[in-house]
Amino acid sequence: MKHAVRIYCGMPTIHKTTIEVDEALLQKAAAILGTRGLKATVHRALEEVVAGEARRRLVERLRTMDGLDLDKPEVMAQAWR
Repeated sequence: MKHAVRIYCGMPTIHKTTIEVDEALLQKAAAILGTRGLKATVHRALEEVVAGEARRRLVERLRTMDGLDLDKPEVMAQAWR
């Protein structure tokens, strides 16, 4: 089944297009995301992808201590005051 979808992020730049959507996959995604309808499900799924990437970058930054000073005893001593 083909659907028209409007997608925007931040400032409402809207791109209207026609896509083919697997209805079973759409229903599963909607159930997982707690959404109703194609537009809401696609929008929420895109938000989840963007948020997941942000979390991945933050975890990597913590793992490598990139730009962080949490490994410095003098900093950590002040953190628990």
